[in-house]
Amino acid sequence: MLRADPVTDWGNVNIDALRAHLVDMNALVLSGAVETEQRPNGLAMRVSLTGPAGDAARRMVPAHGPVLAAETGWTSDVEFGVEALLWTVTDPVGKYASQIQALGFFGLMATGDHHRAHHIAIARGETTH
Repeated sequence: MLRADPVTDWGNVNIDALRAHLVDMNALVLSGAVETEQRPNGLAMRVSLTGPAGDAARRMVPAHGPVLAAETGWTSDVEFGVEALLWTVTDPVGKYASQIQALGFFGLMATGDHHRAHHIAIARGETTH
């Protein structure tokens, strides 16, 4: 895609940054420790901040939350503690509470139509989120 785009600025391309993000994704999905609690209009998720998965969560969840909220109309609140972060996603109307609960942490992290563009932007060396 980068080679096919005549406006690619090769001086800014940063494939290593994309790789680092993909490593974060891998760590979060394969090793992330998450405890969930259903809320009337959604879900509260306690995500451990321990190890590489915790480092990935520290970077990714606060960045993804506002994008998820903008794309869905749901609320997304992230609070940091010493050992964990608390991510609460709710539907203000309550219509999609069961969807939020069924998706859970990993499904919510994968929700949205921005991921492809986000990864291309990282590869281009652009600031994302």
